[in-house]
Amino acid sequence: MRVSGKTFIVTGGGAGMGRELVLQLLQKGGRVAAVDINSKALEELKSIAGSGVTELSLHVLDINDREAVAKLPEEVVAVHGTLDGLFNNAGIIQPFVRINDLDFKDIERVMHINFYGLLYLTKACLPYLLQRPEAHIVNTSSMGGFLPVPGQGIYGASKAAVKLLTEALYAELLPTKIRVTVVFPGAVGTEITKNSGVEIKMNAGKEQKVSKTLSPVKAASVIISGMEKNKFRVLVGNDAKFMDFLYRLNPKFATKFIQKQMKDLL
Repeated sequence: MRVSGKTFIVTGGGAGMGRELVLQLLQKGGRVAAVDINSKALEELKSIAGSGVTELSLHVLDINDREAVAKLPEEVVAVHGTLDGLFNNAGIIQPFVRINDLDFKDIERVMHINFYGLLYLTKACLPYLLQRPEAHIVNTSSMGGFLPVPGQGIYGASKAAVKLLTEALYAELLPTKIRVTVVFPGAVGTEITKNSGVEIKMNAGKEQKVSKTLSPVKAASVIISGMEKNKFRVLVGNDAKFMDFLYRLNPKFATKFIQKQMKDLL
């Protein structure tokens, strides 16, 4: 689906990959409703949107608030006239601890934001998207959604749920004019750790490894290109592509491989 002249909701639009999605959609001639729980981040986004600011609306919203989410599509249509696409990008990680040591409050927070928030918004937007001559839903899963990562087991479970939900939506919506894409980012240079309230302790060697990440600018470009080409799945970054291949080839070996990479974080 072409971006120009279309209206998109982008969650997590105030920072990181979400911010870049917003800016690039605006650059391509789209209209964007940027959604974030952080009002300051949204105001910063507005300040750098340039000429695209006239096609940008800001929506401070907790996507875990189902009643508030239900009102969002109508608010977007009131501002922009239509709703043609949804980028479910918002998400958080968990503290880097084993499941046995993870508090239930952290478990519930991750599942509520990563899965239920996405589900609430998808269901709220579907009646509007079904009315359009064409529409698109882009859901961000994760490399951790197909590959088990020690210390991120609940995060991975939430993203695996996103993967299966999105694939089911794809199948269910095939008879309609709504296309659906699931995205699997690898390591992208965002502030998801900080925004999730998670602290990472590691030695200098590990810090150097983690620093080799894909830029949010490039990641957003890959995701939007995937939507424009109506791709079923989009792998973002060479690490995601490599681990997808390795996990398909030998799931047990891939699991042991990633365990060795992550053991210093636990």
